[in-house]
Amino acid sequence: MPTQQSSGLNKDGSASSRPDDAVSDLMADHRKVEDLFKQYEKAGDNAEKKQRLVAQITHELRVHMAIEEEIFYPASRDFVESDMVNEAEVEHQGAKTLMEELEGMSPEDEYYDAKVKVLQEQIEHHVEEEETEYFPACRKSEMDLKGIADQMESRKAELASAA
Repeated sequence: MPTQQSSGLNKDGSASSRPDDAVSDLMADHRKVEDLFKQYEKAGDNAEKKQRLVAQITHELRVHMAIEEEIFYPASRDFVESDMVNEAEVEHQGAKTLMEELEGMSPEDEYYDAKVKVLQEQIEHHVEEEETEYFPACRKSEMDLKGIADQMESRKAELASAA
């Protein structure tokens, strides 16, 4: 196996960014969503901007979750502990529930900001676990992270054209 896929850990044990593999692509998605949450925090009382940002966040998360659930998670099941995959899937379900609730609300609603904040916290927790436990385990395994990245890229393009 190439060392590029078996290595790739930062000194703290988290997965490092590597170009052109599935883990790096997923981590890039994480950074994009983190940035959108930061923009939301800075939006203040601008309801229109908040609504637009929540729409972007939920879109990015839905695409990201779809490629993880359809491609990455199934491909990793033979290489990592099944509890790790199961927990990630359950965390996705919790985030999807909040996203559905937010889509039926407006920024003027009493609990809108609170739901966005809880969604952000759930996603931050999920990302931390993936990047410090799940992804490093995948990188240490014999997973074909380049091949999986190619599949994810194709599926992402399909989802983008359907939106």
